[in-house]
Amino acid sequence: MPMSRISLLKGKSPEYLAALSNSLHRAMVEAFNVPAKDRFQMIHQHEPHELVFDRDYESPSGPRSDDFVLINITIGKPRSTEMKQAFYRRLVELLAEAPGLRPQDVMVVVSSSQGDDWSFSGGAPAASLWRPA
Repeated sequence: MPMSRISLLKGKSPEYLAALSNSLHRAMVEAFNVPAKDRFQMIHQHEPHELVFDRDYESPSGPRSDDFVLINITIGKPRSTEMKQAFYRRLVELLAEAPGLRPQDVMVVVSSSQGDDWSFSGGAPAASLWRPA
């Protein structure tokens, strides 16, 4: 069960945010081995002084714009490097389609955790529900 935090500057419409959310989830389902009903996202819109980012750092395709989006994904089940790379590629493809983000405006950080770091509900540790992939 990945959990995603999406951070961007304030001012985007509900439709834009929905497209962002939908494209992220679609990429996770298509390229990251996430079930279709496994969708947990938080979208945070920030004032310009609350989202600080270097417009040129490690961005060989050009500077970042005010449309910059930082996506933090916490995963429990490990993914291979190849799967992560395929996910990153598919994500920027889908985000370019909707809501129209340029690839250089998308930054992704994937963090791993263990099953006992999660409780899906009822106070039960998720580790008891997870099976090796």
